[in-house]
Amino acid sequence: MFELTLQIGLILFAVALLAGFIDSIAGGGGLITIPALMWAGLPPAAALGTNKLQACGGSFFASLYFIRKGMVDLKAIKLSLICAFLGAAVGTILVQMIDVEVLQLVLPFLILAIGCYFLFSKKIAEDDRHQVLTPTVFAFTAALSVGFYDGFFGPGTGSFFALAFVSLMGFGLAKATAHAKVLNFSTNIASLIFFVIGGHVVVVLGLIMLVGQAIGATFGSRLVMTKGVKIIKPLVVVMSFAMSIKLLWSQYM
Repeated sequence: MFELTLQIGLILFAVALLAGFIDSIAGGGGLITIPALMWAGLPPAAALGTNKLQACGGSFFASLYFIRKGMVDLKAIKLSLICAFLGAAVGTILVQMIDVEVLQLVLPFLILAIGCYFLFSKKIAEDDRHQVLTPTVFAFTAALSVGFYDGFFGPGTGSFFALAFVSLMGFGLAKATAHAKVLNFSTNIASLIFFVIGGHVVVVLGLIMLVGQAIGATFGSRLVMTKGVKIIKPLVVVMSFAMSIKLLWSQYM
């Protein structure tokens, strides 16, 4: 039975602060917070649900910062936000009915591929480049599918969104990171709704961590604005490799 003590609350607040900082820049914060929540004694479903609550804080404040700085035009991505939300809602419902074992086997290699792409691709830059898809097509393909993935499984969602914006919409890395965070907030909200309905959220703990996430995300998003590709690219590569190793370790060790 989980018992929230002052010590556990402070530790998880600090964990959420670090995760919010990293997640706002490169994604992958859930691989820090979910193990910490399970260490604290939460069962898996409650850990996932509570993680979505605290993640909403980080993604909201990072998104708000990017929007205020003019890096994201909400009207331009309105359809992508809706598709990402719907995809996450469907994914969260289906994950309760379907075995995710195959996805667990494939995921480490997908995330490793993202890290290699960011490490070696010459398309990664500050400036926008050639756009492959129209915003409408992007919404019904990339936004919908990555949103579904976030609701269904989750790790690395921010990296998948950032990759999609760079490779398909031609965005510069800082701009792609900003847009990825806004779509990730949409998917977090969708998943949270269904976790709350299912009774899998420890609200008090989630709110404590939400504050830490918000603080960390605020500092991280400022670095995105000031340092751009200089900090985003290496951190995305490091987090992608770290996520792959963590997932492979969990499966085979």
